[in-house]
Amino acid sequence: MFILELTYTAPLDRVDAALSDHVAWLEQGYAAGHFIASGRKDPRDGGVIIAAGIDRATAEKLAAEDPFVREGVCEYRITEFVATKTAPALAEYREQLPS
Repeated sequence: MFILELTYTAPLDRVDAALSDHVAWLEQGYAAGHFIASGRKDPRDGGVIIAAGIDRATAEKLAAEDPFVREGVCEYRITEFVATKTAPALAEYREQLPS
């Protein structure tokens, strides 16, 4: 599982100009089954996406394809973790530690 943390590197007017393309890109990630949650940070200086069922190379590729990145308005920090505990509704995403 991955946490994709976005940090804006441009003023919000530039972020907002790319927002509709970013939302369309998010919808593609959800439709493909890669993303399970996303949203803005508060205060609004970036966002967070939780991705599952992919490897690191795919997470990096997805981040690079984000219109926010192509427009130069954000940077990504990608953190991989093993979700060994989840809420019951997320049980299908539980993982086992490697042996």
